[in-house]
Amino acid sequence: MGGGVLGMTLALRLHGQGHRVTLIEGASAPGGLAATQQIGGYTWDRFYHVILLSDLNLRGLLAELGLEEQLRWGNTRTGFFTGGRLLSFSTTLDFFLFPPLSLVDKARLAGTILHASRIRDGRSLERIPVTDWLRRLSGRRTFERIWLPLLKSKLGENYRIASASFIWAIIARMYAARRSGLKREMFGYVDGGYALVLSRLRARLEAAGVEIRCGQRVNEVLSVGEGAELVLADGSRADFDDVILTVPCGAVSRLCPTLPPAARERLDGVVYQGIICASVLLRQPLAQYYVTNITESWVPFTAVIEMTTLVDRAAFGGNALVYLPLYLTADDPRWQRTDAEIREAFLAALQRMYPEFRQEDVLAFEVSRVREVLAVSTLDYTERSLPPVASGIDHVYVVNSAQIINGTLNLNETVGLANAKAAELAPLLKRHRAAEAPA
Repeated sequence: MGGGVLGMTLALRLHGQGHRVTLIEGASAPGGLAATQQIGGYTWDRFYHVILLSDLNLRGLLAELGLEEQLRWGNTRTGFFTGGRLLSFSTTLDFFLFPPLSLVDKARLAGTILHASRIRDGRSLERIPVTDWLRRLSGRRTFERIWLPLLKSKLGENYRIASASFIWAIIARMYAARRSGLKREMFGYVDGGYALVLSRLRARLEAAGVEIRCGQRVNEVLSVGEGAELVLADGSRADFDDVILTVPCGAVSRLCPTLPPAARERLDGVVYQGIICASVLLRQPLAQYYVTNITESWVPFTAVIEMTTLVDRAAFGGNALVYLPLYLTADDPRWQRTDAEIREAFLAALQRMYPEFRQEDVLAFEVSRVREVLAVSTLDYTERSLPPVASGIDHVYVVNSAQIINGTLNLNETVGLANAKAAELAPLLKRHRAAEAPA
């Protein structure tokens, strides 16, 4: 249950084990966070995604789907908007000339990144608050000028309860994208975006005999006799040998009324960040940076992602596609803002940041919202919050992104999780009707 990339990949793997698989998705089409949208007459991803050379799980799936030839690679640049200025942070020279930090600060920042890149397992960092770890390694000035604004932009006030494992996972992935040291990044994308990936993955599933049911919302999940039952929103019921939930922990808790108290408490203890993301189609690009990190508190979004510094602008008729993400805690009042209010605030900020920007160059402005996106790596996360595969209800299992403990949420980790959990589920599911499944 849940037709994102996680659910689709898991369905593919379970079918490969010999199971008969049905995929149930509440939306009108599968895709989840990788789903696409129409913007200005063009089809592209609803949220921003990038592929790294080190993303072997995702690249393996793309190869399975025959999409290797559709991969496009390019060098990108990174910017910082700090102190009211847009600064490059892309090369070794940029790093040494970066004005907000002294030479000592820069040395400690580089040392922090290098130290984090050499850690192979971040679980030991779950015991350390991220603020303590970064202050100790980078120093007070670097923490306050660089790390703290970035933590707040990604986590809001949840930065106070996050462990060092959170920032380590981000540093480790981004460092792996670089050819060496602080040299330039090599990023990739699929020509055609995730519309092509999802179409090819759905076709592969359907050709294999996986039944895909979209537009079917589930109200309850129950254990019944030797199997499990779904109670759908239209009042109908569907019976299965087993049900695997790939939805967020809060949804698992709401859907399963017979969860044991300890299991429910564990699921409810997972803290999520949500996102409001604006996709903006412009006649002209803003700058030359794929990502511009922002340390100014007045800017109403987390970062500026200029997708068309990587993706050929020809895919958008020569126009530029920009994402403006805003990460929010569950109780943030900004969830109540209308699309019109978001547009007004975001475009006004772009005008202040980029003097050449003109609002008449905006061709389209689309807003997407998801309340449960990223499970925050809180202190002692594995011990206290990590949801197990076994839900505590017979024949009902959980596989979701909150189980990513040695990385950060991205599609490579999502595919890797599906691969790993399919193997973990194999001995739990094999006692059912796998032997009867068609070859």
